[in-house]
Amino acid sequence: MTSMQNVSTSWLDPARIHTVLDRNAVEDRGRVAAVLEKARALKGLDLDDVAVLAVLRDPDLVAELFAVAKFVKEEIYGRRMVFFAPMYITNHCANECLYCAFRNSNDGLIRHALNRDEIVRETEILLAQGHKRVLLVAGESYPGGLDYVIDAIAAVYSVGAEGCGIRRVNANLAPLSVDDFRRLKGAGIGTYQLFQETYDREVYAAVHTKGRKANFDWRASAFDRAMEAGIDDVGMGVLFGLGDWRFETLALMQHIAHLEEKFGVGCHTISVPRLEPASGSEMATQPPRPVSDEDFKKLVAILRLAVPYTGLIMSTRESAEMRRETYALGVSQISAGSRTNPGGYATSEEFDASQFQLGDHRSLEEVVGDIAEMGYIPSFCTACYRVGRTGEDFMALAKVGTIKEKCAPNAVGTFLEFLIDTASPETAAAGEQAIARELETMADKERKVANRLLDMVRAGKRDVFC
Repeated sequence: MTSMQNVSTSWLDPARIHTVLDRNAVEDRGRVAAVLEKARALKGLDLDDVAVLAVLRDPDLVAELFAVAKFVKEEIYGRRMVFFAPMYITNHCANECLYCAFRNSNDGLIRHALNRDEIVRETEILLAQGHKRVLLVAGESYPGGLDYVIDAIAAVYSVGAEGCGIRRVNANLAPLSVDDFRRLKGAGIGTYQLFQETYDREVYAAVHTKGRKANFDWRASAFDRAMEAGIDDVGMGVLFGLGDWRFETLALMQHIAHLEEKFGVGCHTISVPRLEPASGSEMATQPPRPVSDEDFKKLVAILRLAVPYTGLIMSTRESAEMRRETYALGVSQISAGSRTNPGGYATSEEFDASQFQLGDHRSLEEVVGDIAEMGYIPSFCTACYRVGRTGEDFMALAKVGTIKEKCAPNAVGTFLEFLIDTASPETAAAGEQAIARELETMADKERKVANRLLDMVRAGKRDVFC
């Protein structure tokens, strides 16, 4: 691998970010109103727009921000909420990230790399719970190199009869060369996910002290190499709590704008993890720049308006209460029943080998029931990946708000699968009522498609989609 292959990060302009933040440092009602009106057009926001919203403190203005975020999310994606589960296959790591339990010097961590049989067992458990989409996660030191990851992906896909297994494996892995990204794409992944952690170079250097991850530019340029290799769905994120969340959000916008300009495709998802306690890490317990709950909710809503087409992911790092509050602010994908240690679904161990502490410990079924009671439709859909509706093809529908014509029918179809195959009688009854309510909100064309899919599922067919 060429160590300096495609590592330009000239798109990141910290001086411009600071200038934008400085000139928008005072809350301005008139400008806020103009930005929120602009956001309703579903065209996204620029750096100044985001900076205007980032300083909101007036409760009435914040409430308006939240209302517009809810409007934008439902205009594009409707009421569906996509579920996934992370699967950690190894916590071995050569990096020294001061906030992470996986860091190389953490001798108190129990290290393990799952073998094929263990990966199959984890997959079987997730399938029994009702999951259909897995995010494969690994510490950044793979035993056997990329071959180990490729074999792990194959092991996940090998479980279950046709249509009844995991239907899409996404991957959160260390940055790769273009050639290795091509191999990863060939293994059948959906989205490639990578968090920059922080776009502040000084902060980055201070918290990533050893290992390949200490190379800021190699990491920040990873999506360029992934897209050059043909992976056109990428998921990005910031680990909030390391740096100033306002700076990080604008830097994230610059990164997205770069991908749009160079490849014509922005990010497929954005994750918004906050630092949570991690074994042996004082920094994780006491974040350098903690993000308050109120600011956290604001940044979720701002991201929904700024990049309306993207999927916003809320993980189980956050408490059940916080997750519930963010659903209405633009979140469209969530994990449930998660474990962050290798083999965590098959064992009762959690923290001694985990990357961080979880905030929401509920099972998948509990979260599904909660979501349905709140008026959302749980979705286990992977249709876009299966029909090649990725990259530019996906964005063409998402940016104009017509993707929900696919999302809504596919959501109720996959939800019914869950209710029939997995759910308790109580959850099944509540879920059927939720589906009936959702059908009433659909346009005639969507309802006809949805009913066709529902009839096929009730007749015993699985993995049906439009």
